[in-house]
Amino acid sequence: MVRFIALIIMLIPGALAALGIKLMRDMLFGILQPPIPYLWLQFIIGLVFFVCGLGFIAGFVLHRDRKRNKVQSRFNKKG
Repeated sequence: MVRFIALIIMLIPGALAALGIKLMRDMLFGILQPPIPYLWLQFIIGLVFFVCGLGFIAGFVLHRDRKRNKVQSRFNKKG
């Protein structure tokens, strides 16, 4: 059950990052999504979604690897 909850927690930021990529791709092809009034705003929103989703996943993996001592010494916490 715990692994299932962890999977759900990881799928939400993954979906957010995928949505960000889609919004940025649509802006490059000139496809405006209905609730967003400008293409440049669509790109900024997509970029924020992508960076937040990817950052959450990267932080989760780094935290897990720190707990298991599987990171290089430069990535370990000081103190």
